[in-house]
Amino acid sequence: MTALTLIIPIFGLVLVGWLASLTKIISERVGDGLSEYVFSLAVPALIVSTLTRPGLSGEIAWGYWASYFGGAAIAWATGSLIARRTEGVDRRGAVLHGFAASQSNTVFVGVPMILQAYGESGAFPLFMLLAVHLPLMMGAATFLIESEGERPLSQRLKALALVLAKNPIFLALAVGMAMKATGLSLSGIPKALVDSLGGTASTCALIALGAGLTRYKVLHDLPGASVVAALKLGLHPLAVYLLAFHVFTMPPAYAGVAVLFAAMPVGINAYLLAARYKSEQGLVAAAVLVSTLTATATTVGWLLVLGRG
Repeated sequence: MTALTLIIPIFGLVLVGWLASLTKIISERVGDGLSEYVFSLAVPALIVSTLTRPGLSGEIAWGYWASYFGGAAIAWATGSLIARRTEGVDRRGAVLHGFAASQSNTVFVGVPMILQAYGESGAFPLFMLLAVHLPLMMGAATFLIESEGERPLSQRLKALALVLAKNPIFLALAVGMAMKATGLSLSGIPKALVDSLGGTASTCALIALGAGLTRYKVLHDLPGASVVAALKLGLHPLAVYLLAFHVFTMPPAYAGVAVLFAAMPVGINAYLLAARYKSEQGLVAAAVLVSTLTATATTVGWLLVLGRG
């Protein structure tokens, strides 16, 4: 499989979703419903199905975590520093700039991309990173944004715990890891149902992502969004690559998963957080669009560097 034959079907489905929404073949309501289905049912089912699959095992060394989150910290700090020196961006906005520069689109692009690139050898490190990525990155961003608030630390941490406890992907990771730890596996009708739902995750996620891109406006916030996209698609994976391959030691598949995870476009969670706090919404939304479109080319480059093309 060449890099292009891997990339074209993935981003081709994003294009199909975008065109279908742009031409009104599917409505905005359908796109929203599809996104909710992917986030609440399809991807959680895929996670449980994969984690409980017989033979899926591995051991995660601390260098794996240090490589990915070390690279994320570098991209986050750089994005925040640039934003703080930009006129009109306050402290809360700077946090969101940094978060967008380091928050990967894992559910809609990362999972289908990495599973196709690395297959079974990449499944375990992928889902282990996914398990830590969501609570750590969202938790850090929420804490930093609210650090100037009047609520006590205990209340902020409790609110964050409640948000994670209601997150379907976080719950699916917890269930899958608990079943794996206790040796439980799916069989019969439950397995067939979960596998059927999980099998729709990749296609529906990519169509939903494409359909959602039509609502983002780019021109007004293009300069700032381009900086964030460059940090996300360039600095973040480069920093992870240097750490994973030249500083720490780990299996090649683990290092490759970490780099591809970092090479994904800006995640939708960055926009959701910006919308929640009503800060930098236009720029983050534009960064999602710009990075998603640009990732079509940059991901090919990273696949070639990693020897997967």
